[in-house]
Amino acid sequence: MRLVARMIGRLPAPVQLPAVAGRRHRLLVAGGLNAAAASVAEIVRVDGADAAVVGRLPVALHDAAAAAVGHVTLLVGGGDLGVGMRAILSLRADGAARKVGRLPVGASDVSAAAVGGVAYVVGGYTGTRALRSILAVAPNGRVRRVGTLPRALRYAAVTALDGDVFIAGGTSGTTARREVLRFDPARGTVTRVAELPAAVTHAAAGALDGRVYVIGGRGDAQGSQRAAILEVDPRSGRVRRVGRLPARLSDLGAASVRTRILLLGGRDARGAVHDAILALTARR
Repeated sequence: MRLVARMIGRLPAPVQLPAVAGRRHRLLVAGGLNAAAASVAEIVRVDGADAAVVGRLPVALHDAAAAAVGHVTLLVGGGDLGVGMRAILSLRADGAARKVGRLPVGASDVSAAAVGGVAYVVGGYTGTRALRSILAVAPNGRVRRVGTLPRALRYAAVTALDGDVFIAGGTSGTTARREVLRFDPARGTVTRVAELPAAVTHAAAGALDGRVYVIGGRGDAQGSQRAAILEVDPRSGRVRRVGRLPARLSDLGAASVRTRILLLGGRDARGAVHDAILALTARR
């Protein structure tokens, strides 16, 4: 099986590092950096191939994380000008945003995935130090620390599959990582399940048909973007290349929606920011 990337639409404007959460066929895309590397406050609703601005965040930010939990879309953390945000926002489909909670510390560079009506927030950066925490955030904004990473981690690719949270790559200190980790929310344990062919950070992740996919990303240096789509078998630990993006991209937004993974925006090796909405679908 291979994953094939096809462009199905365009965002209202180019963006990198947005927070994305999906429910059924609809996504909410919040914040990010624009083509001038400035934080944005727009909330964009993506409905199939259609995308439109439906609201604004209280402040412009990037490097936040989003997750759909129950009937709520949570936006967690993010930052601007090196300052991490503590706010946890609840986003509605009509673009309304309201504060429902606070993180223990302000954090950007966070990643998140939803399991069982809870958003699990992985790692991040306070502005002075990277974090090892895995936090559980309930729809009402209540926060609990439920796990600890082997090392502090930023910009990890995170997705959920079969009740577990998978964490691929990311940056520890200034170095990209190769590990694929599994966090078991029921036990609070973190285990290593696979190793990527090369260290990668700023990648996207999604899950389809019992497999985890690590998409694009880059190495330690700007300009080292990649186009590879890697499949991780969480049972055997086997990793193989199963597709290629149309361009070498990092800092994509991503969400698994039914039988495909949707990718939004991103930054290429020349530093250009993209506005494409890509659909990854399986083909035998």
